[in-house]
Amino acid sequence: MRTPRPLPEGLPSGPFTVDEGRNAGLAYRRLRAADLDRVGRGLYAVQEGGTDDGGRLLALARAVCAASPGAWVSHESAAALLGLPVPPHLGTGLPLHISKPRSLPQARRKGVVAHNVTSFPEEITLVHGVPVATAQRTFLDLARKLSLEDLVALGDHLIRLPRPELEGRSAPLTTLPALRALLARHSNLQGIRKARLSLDLMRVGADSVPETKLRLALVAAGLPEPQLQIPLRPWDRYSPSADAAYPASRVGVLYEGEHHLTPWQQSTDMERDAQYSEAGWILIKANRHDLRNRFARTVSRVRNALVRRGAMPGIGVVRPANETPHQDMP
Repeated sequence: MRTPRPLPEGLPSGPFTVDEGRNAGLAYRRLRAADLDRVGRGLYAVQEGGTDDGGRLLALARAVCAASPGAWVSHESAAALLGLPVPPHLGTGLPLHISKPRSLPQARRKGVVAHNVTSFPEEITLVHGVPVATAQRTFLDLARKLSLEDLVALGDHLIRLPRPELEGRSAPLTTLPALRALLARHSNLQGIRKARLSLDLMRVGADSVPETKLRLALVAAGLPEPQLQIPLRPWDRYSPSADAAYPASRVGVLYEGEHHLTPWQQSTDMERDAQYSEAGWILIKANRHDLRNRFARTVSRVRNALVRRGAMPGIGVVRPANETPHQDMP
């Protein structure tokens, strides 16, 4: 592939129009080179991050926001730029969603979904110099579109405690009180009822969307709500942990994603399983096949384990009101 000629020094560093390109000495055929992206009618930008959807999204966002004073990236496009967990069909962020204050005209451009909304300055941040709705505001903007389950999973991601050594931050993206305050500020927004309901279902401790959906499936099936990220030995910083657990009954539940298929991780998991077994725990593991089937098999196994441990009655068994559950502990 032929390397494109260097761009003229007089060309704007950001998005530029065809006329600006011509004035800088850029030939029309140069606009068709691989390092430039046509991000709107008569509007071009140097590709950022390659030709994949992420690079195209950022280039388009930069160009449209520069050409539309007061605009910012929002909704699923903001989720993509912020790296938030949303369903795959929303994950690319394209077409580009742009919001502007109600007092300004919509950003009407081909390939752009325009919104006019009520917002506040603290609800907008910068991503690579591009104005983007914050993670909290994006949660609210997507409340109307996401299912309740997916909205809870997104909320769990926002309030989870990060691992500083892996993520470079020690604080959560937001907190439940902050989200409640945001919802109170926008009480008439579409999806607000679903957003309020999701706050009651969110919990700190879910490290992935499947973990959230596993917890919701257990509770929806009538099982006790599990505790999250429970270490086998609380006093040991190197202790393995269960994604969800019933410590009093020594029943733990794990969701194993694709990274658990690597030889190193399988060896680590074998050692973890042995430690739980030696401590008298029943360890139940779920995977992507269980996720696809809404964890029906996992729910059944957890129920059976809790029945075995006396934590809940078996199907068809009615326990007297004054009977205290016993623990089948080794």
